[in-house]
Amino acid sequence: MTREINKIPRATLKRLPLYYRFVNGLKAKGASRVNSKEISEGLSIDSATIRRDFSYFGELGKKGYGYNIDSLLEFFKSELSDADIIKIGLVGVGHLGKALISYNFSIHEDMTITEAFDIDPEVIGQQIGEVTVKSIDEMRQVIQEQALEVIIIATPVKVAQNVTDQLVEAGVKGILNFTASPVHVPNDVQVHQIDLGVELQSLLFFMKNYGKSNT
Repeated sequence: MTREINKIPRATLKRLPLYYRFVNGLKAKGASRVNSKEISEGLSIDSATIRRDFSYFGELGKKGYGYNIDSLLEFFKSELSDADIIKIGLVGVGHLGKALISYNFSIHEDMTITEAFDIDPEVIGQQIGEVTVKSIDEMRQVIQEQALEVIIIATPVKVAQNVTDQLVEAGVKGILNFTASPVHVPNDVQVHQIDLGVELQSLLFFMKNYGKSNT
């Protein structure tokens, strides 16, 4: 199937992992098919939005039948990555970094943090789960040897841009930035910014202004 990815709304692309996780949960419960209403109720996303999102990618389901779960999962996997195994690196093994490695979050079972880097001699060499923390001096070599394309930054703000520059030079194409400082990259590198402080403030705002008591 051929299509121009830049014509698909970013909001649609950002919802794909949510759809994947929900449908994968249904698969684990033994379900074989699902319809947009069930997805809507599970994710609190309007059914029309779900159908529109899916329509960008062709005929994924049939009217009156819904969507075959196995087919949907294969579709989501192919859209989320071309690789069978997605290896992720992490820079900055402080409290947040250790938590991310320990949880080893995933969009699906084939996405995992395999490498971690830090500058602190007391942290370097530590084993966290199945990951051994390496010196940041080894970062470029390891990234290139392991063909890592996605890196999480959980460093102090003051070094975030410097680390980003090193990652770009090493060939990294995707960065998930957990620091409170936006980083600048070339056009061919994608950065997603996650500022936990901003997200919490936004949550509090919506709780105050759009709570049930105000509806």
